[in-house]
Amino acid sequence: MEALTKADADKLDKGLATHGGGRLRPRDAATLILLDRKGDDVLVLMGRRHAAHAFMPGKFVFPGGRTDPADSRIPTATALDQHEEAKLTAGPGRTSRARARAIALSAVRETYEEAGLLIGRKGAFATTRRDWQGFVEHGVAPSLEALRFVARAITPPNRVRRFDTRFFSAWRGDVAVELPDGGPTNELEELVWLPLAKAKQADIPDITRMILDELEKRLADDPLLRPGGPVPFYRLVRNRFTRELL
Repeated sequence: MEALTKADADKLDKGLATHGGGRLRPRDAATLILLDRKGDDVLVLMGRRHAAHAFMPGKFVFPGGRTDPADSRIPTATALDQHEEAKLTAGPGRTSRARARAIALSAVRETYEEAGLLIGRKGAFATTRRDWQGFVEHGVAPSLEALRFVARAITPPNRVRRFDTRFFSAWRGDVAVELPDGGPTNELEELVWLPLAKAKQADIPDITRMILDELEKRLADDPLLRPGGPVPFYRLVRNRFTRELL
């Protein structure tokens, strides 16, 4: 574990402050960073939040949101890689295997709802859960084996809302169906593929920029993003922002 510099700590506090909540227990959430390659560039998918939103209006973000406990009961074509599951269940919070599965699946669900991208495999899929009917209608069984756990960050205390967010990554080739009109929630008014360098210059929260820095370094060391790579974890420990590796 290492303490962050004051500049980085200020950025992290600012970036997470809009998520936060008093002494509330952080709620599990997940975000998906979808990647694509174009020549020598790695592109990331980002969406602009509507200007009318009270939460981060006009900011570019990745698809993501809160974990629904029912997500753990959704059948999948493939399971989480065992190395990724081990990383998800490590660290504070006593995350069970079922909870880790739910968190990963929430990233898949949110990517469909906000971006219209269904990660999985073509084939028969059935569930009564309303949030997953898009997968039923398009004949896509959600898949988890392609997800890579790339970062974790917990909102500091004394905020209106708090989240324990796990950041995942996957490749565009893992998307079975791309809906032309985006996702059904219409939370993002613009979806764009940006080179990593340009994405970091966009109007994004500071924590997002820090996670992109981390991902860029990991890709430099491992362009294939193989399972079990280092996962930076940002949180407040004894009133000091820290970064540790899971």
